[in-house]
Amino acid sequence: MKLLVIGSGAREHAIAWKLAQSPQVETVFVAPGNAGTALESRLKNVPVTAIPDLVAFAQQEKIDLTVVGPEAPLTEGIVDAFQAAGLKIVGPVRYAAQLEGSKSFAKAFMLKHGIPTAMSESFRDAAAAHRYIGQHDVPIVIKADGLAAGKGVIIAQTREEAHSAIDTMLVANKLGAAGSQILIEEYLAGEEASFIVLSDGENVIPLATSQDHKRLLDNDEGPNTGGMGAYSPAPVITPDLHDKIMQAIIMPAIRGMAQQAQPYTGFLYAGLMISPHGDIRVLEFNCRLGDPETQVILLRLKTDLFTLLNHAASGTLDQINAEWDTRAALCLVMAAHGYPDNPRKNDVIHGLESAMADQRNANEFHIFHAGTTTSSENREQILTAGGRVLSVAALGETIQQARSKAYAIVKNIHFDGCQMRRDIGYRGLKS
Repeated sequence: MKLLVIGSGAREHAIAWKLAQSPQVETVFVAPGNAGTALESRLKNVPVTAIPDLVAFAQQEKIDLTVVGPEAPLTEGIVDAFQAAGLKIVGPVRYAAQLEGSKSFAKAFMLKHGIPTAMSESFRDAAAAHRYIGQHDVPIVIKADGLAAGKGVIIAQTREEAHSAIDTMLVANKLGAAGSQILIEEYLAGEEASFIVLSDGENVIPLATSQDHKRLLDNDEGPNTGGMGAYSPAPVITPDLHDKIMQAIIMPAIRGMAQQAQPYTGFLYAGLMISPHGDIRVLEFNCRLGDPETQVILLRLKTDLFTLLNHAASGTLDQINAEWDTRAALCLVMAAHGYPDNPRKNDVIHGLESAMADQRNANEFHIFHAGTTTSSENREQILTAGGRVLSVAALGETIQQARSKAYAIVKNIHFDGCQMRRDIGYRGLKS
């Protein structure tokens, strides 16, 4: 089998790495990939990103199955284009991908189908948004309606911060089209968790639970990011809560899309807030695997990933179950200087070679690349090329053991200006 993974981050590196472990798979093309995917056996980078070119490549190479990593191609209709060409692909169609592509669409969908979520109002007019802030308590949440790479959510602790966020999005247009419409949402207190499932449009397989850390700095301080680390399982999701999430959130969403004649296929990610009393509300829906959650989830997956995805694309998920390693996994993100606002590029990454040599002899950890590239002057030298640079994921009997392993590994890797949290997994250690 020849497969295609679309994307260039650590999530896509993890997907391609796991797919390549299948005895059914000959080659996994990664478009466009990164310096890390270029180093893996049975993976091959392809410098293609435009949807028509990806369709043409898949036809030319007779790709058996395509997996889409990031949200942007999904919201742009890549699944529709592949299906129209008769190509097998995992992911939601453009209409269904609006669950992530438009916060307003997602909110209306949740209200229509009785899915618990925070109260909110939508605005395009800055003056009206400012008046709304004056009438409500803080903290309060300001969200860009469109895709903003994890940076379109501001949790305003004061009215001044809320007014500033409104001006940034609606007046200064700092987020472009993504911020031309905003949601102002009530602040929900509690503990966040990520709940991701794989759907074939009717049948659903829940993945291992996970929890990520979105703030840049220790103690959950600093700006929101795409994610600075994650761990699995998430102790906050008890068996009872797991059942409640499936019944109150996941299945209503899958059935709701089917009722709207747009069956939801692929990964559905529910970002949840769990109150101290066990109440659950949806913070957001994403139409793909999370990053860095994917890194810890796939490190624990024992079932052949290709088989799972092939069933999802074929509408036969009811014929298979997913098996998970009983051990815990934890992932640390090493980010570039200036991330998330203005990440610096072209810093040399040191210590990777010895760490990567070690990982070939063990399946206990893996280093997944994100914002990396190879130096044009020295092909053996790897440079930073984006905000989140590396994800270091490790397995352990407990979250504490996985955490200790991951932090031991990153001690040997360094680049100028590296940003990394030192408290990843702290919530899981309290359980």
